[in-house]
Amino acid sequence: MENILEVRNLSKRFGKINAVNSISFSVEKGNVYGLLGPNGSGKSTTLGILLSTLNPTEGSWSWFGQPGTPTDVLKRIGAIIEHPNFYTFLSAEKNLKIVCEIKNVNYERINEVLQLVGLAERKNDKFSTFSLGMKQRLSIASAMLSSPEVLILDEPTNGLDPEGIIQIREIIRSIAAQGTTILLASHLLDEVEKVCSHVIILKKGVSLYCGKVSAMTATKGYFILQSSNMTELKHELEKMREFNEIKTEDNKLIASIEHDITAEKLNKHLLSKEIYLSHLVKQKESLEEQFLELVKQNQ
Repeated sequence: MENILEVRNLSKRFGKINAVNSISFSVEKGNVYGLLGPNGSGKSTTLGILLSTLNPTEGSWSWFGQPGTPTDVLKRIGAIIEHPNFYTFLSAEKNLKIVCEIKNVNYERINEVLQLVGLAERKNDKFSTFSLGMKQRLSIASAMLSSPEVLILDEPTNGLDPEGIIQIREIIRSIAAQGTTILLASHLLDEVEKVCSHVIILKKGVSLYCGKVSAMTATKGYFILQSSNMTELKHELEKMREFNEIKTEDNKLIASIEHDITAEKLNKHLLSKEIYLSHLVKQKESLEEQFLELVKQNQ
């Protein structure tokens, strides 16, 4: 796949604070990348550098093979890195017409992007009447007016209710399905896991992981078990080559899988040892669990 963004040893210092500390990553065309980390991890600073609103202390980057972010490259990027900024007394359509004038885009795109974000029926309503979720959706519509090749979103679901989060998530999926490359900054693991194909994990300005979400969550998983005789159950599990770690949590045993085994086969084996289970669940490790383990290893 073609890399449309290359970041090499990027750093940004504010006095004694290393907001971004020598991070490197690549973004492949047509994928959805999550820039994941808690507040203060360097996500917004990184995006600011990539959009040339901040100057780096060290390092380099290139868009579409061109060093930095020249003006012609900015025209190929749609970005939302601040709160929606529209005229409150104007309708959604009139606000987008102003953006069209600035970006030299035909008005015909307005209906298309309003349809994309589910606001076509509210195009004549004033911006002041919109909910926070609708304002955010109008911002995405504005960013998509020029049919950008790349869409950059900084915390797009911040402050939204569950319904608003789901709507934004569906819009992101629809845009990605059209072939647009997306770079999404978020502190929400669930959001990244559900919409992103790749993830870049940051902690205090340092990159801990960069790669596919599926690769990060590709462990064999674990079993959650419970029995009337937990001591005997744990002893038997520890003897089995299928498990590499057994631990106790909330009166249940968590058995991490080394060599895959089905729940049916495990239950049958334990029955043969006269161990009767009252609880047996097989689960895959989530991005959240992998993230917490990764952060723990890098403390």
